[in-house]
Amino acid sequence: MRDQQSNHAAAGPLVIADQITRVFGRGQASVHALRGASLSIPPRRLVALRGRSGSGKTTLINILGALDRPTEGKVIFDGREISAFSEHKRNALRRKEIGLIFQSFGLVPLMTAYENVEFGLRIAGVKASRFKEYAESALEYVGLKGRMKHRPFEMSGGEQQRVAIARAIAHRPTLILADEPTAELDSKMGMQVMRVFQDLVHNEGMTIILTTHDPAIMKVADHVYALEDGQIVEST
Repeated sequence: MRDQQSNHAAAGPLVIADQITRVFGRGQASVHALRGASLSIPPRRLVALRGRSGSGKTTLINILGALDRPTEGKVIFDGREISAFSEHKRNALRRKEIGLIFQSFGLVPLMTAYENVEFGLRIAGVKASRFKEYAESALEYVGLKGRMKHRPFEMSGGEQQRVAIARAIAHRPTLILADEPTAELDSKMGMQVMRVFQDLVHNEGMTIILTTHDPAIMKVADHVYALEDGQIVEST
């Protein structure tokens, strides 16, 4: 699927979070979502962030994906301190180099699978001449090329999530961030999605960071970080 294999951060980590603190609100009403969280992720890894609701894992993944900024600390992605980027530069980074997958799939209901993926390519700024090649390649990769003309309501939950994955990978990003990507799926569908993730890491050289509560998913991850009260309390 890739035009060429990535050499990003070959000599070191692809993603570094250095003492990340995130505070929402001010004064007595303030809430510390993260308290000095640090991690280092090599390229071409499948990494899970686990923790109870409110542990800070979604806040952390949003900061790693440049959707939010830390109150303190910094995030280094591929050698660049993205936490210091302007909003414009952060938006450009997400469009070009990061793919985002959400629990709720986030598909446009009236668009076909192909159109949903093509829409993502438009947002990423891919040349229109590459739309068909890239969209069909991504849908084929997740096993849905034969369903590309179907709309979300004509698909199972697992198929919808695989369309969401196809949309996230179609522009060939370096990093995929997925927030509870299997939470709405049964165990069989969830493991199908995880197999796609493993293929993307091993065969396409992508790095994937996901949040999860599912012990089965943690077993197939290369690395697991446990969060509790905004801190990373365990790394395995």
